[in-house]
Amino acid sequence: MPPRKAPTARQRRLGSELRKLREHAGLSLVEAATLLSTDRTSISNTESGRFGVSAQRVRTWASHYGCPDAAYVDALAAMAEERGKGWWEDYRNDLSAGVLDLAELEHHAVSLRAVQIMHMPGLLQTEDYARAVFEEAVPPVSPMLLRRRLSHRLRRRDVLDTHNPPVCTFLIHEAALRLRFGDRKVALAQLRYLADQSERDNVTVRIIPFSAGGFTNAGSSTLYVGGPVPQLDTVQTDSPNGSAFLDAETRLANYRAALDRIEDRSLDPGRSRDFILETARQL
Repeated sequence: MPPRKAPTARQRRLGSELRKLREHAGLSLVEAATLLSTDRTSISNTESGRFGVSAQRVRTWASHYGCPDAAYVDALAAMAEERGKGWWEDYRNDLSAGVLDLAELEHHAVSLRAVQIMHMPGLLQTEDYARAVFEEAVPPVSPMLLRRRLSHRLRRRDVLDTHNPPVCTFLIHEAALRLRFGDRKVALAQLRYLADQSERDNVTVRIIPFSAGGFTNAGSSTLYVGGPVPQLDTVQTDSPNGSAFLDAETRLANYRAALDRIEDRSLDPGRSRDFILETARQL
């Protein structure tokens, strides 16, 4: 396969999982190249995501590496079989790679579990609310870029309406409910939209009230993306400099524990919905 100029986060993830298979087998690049009758450069480029790989080759490598986890190998092979461009590629020339990688991550997710402190979750934002958030950018974005960002944000929401949508849990701090982006009309519509979306079968919204007190990672929002097998889970975090994607086993375990703790302190879905509607009445 020809080399890629800029592999996506998902393509790099497949490569890194192949590297883990090799390392768990205790093989160096030279030893793996000998075992697989190839050269170390080809393996290195594949593990970096720069070269694509077929599903059959994934299975062959996994077999030679002695991987016993059939479900994991099947999931890697399915990743290798993905062909064509996703809808997010339409925005490649306008938006950052991290934003596009997030949309791809959501598209393939089996489950989503998010903690939002100061903003509504992107998948649950109205158009007017999203516009008000983007208009706070420094430096200000051009009208064209604003339209592209809005278009991309709204298309991300479609993942909730797919044939087999991810099971989503959104833990939203009371601060996000009360921090107003846009005027009262925009804020009120957003809260009502949030309450409506919480009625979806695949969406659970739980509010973290101020009365819950402090909790771990209180200063940042976090998205935990469940893959088809636990080894392919991913954590996405936001910062002023963009998105970070984490998949080290220890970090995944720590974020799962943190999310469990936060969820324990949040209101149950029914009380959360009442809390959202009561906040709307107070506007």
